[in-house]
Amino acid sequence: MGFVIRFLVLAGLVMIIPNYLKGIEVDGFATALLVSLVMAFLNSFVKPVLKFISFPITFATLGLFSLVITIAMVYLTEMYVPGFKVSGFVAPLIFSMIFSFANSILGFFTK
Repeated sequence: MGFVIRFLVLAGLVMIIPNYLKGIEVDGFATALLVSLVMAFLNSFVKPVLKFISFPITFATLGLFSLVITIAMVYLTEMYVPGFKVSGFVAPLIFSMIFSFANSILGFFTK
């Protein structure tokens, strides 16, 4: 039950963020549900692999390359979810940070 609540709250957040952040567009609530599911999957399975592979670059750039990986997760989500549009560099970074922060907070409350 906690997963469903977390999933719905994150989808609602995905619907709200484009109102305040230019460069992110979501067509509807069904798209937001799919975005939250794909982002959760990518952040759980793909992002750790990319971080492991890119450790030398991340180390050489003092951790700044991890921001590029974070933005890549949002662009990968855009590639797999029709109706989710992203443009720029800062908008997906802020979107991903808000999404990750909300996911962490919800994980704390919905165990």
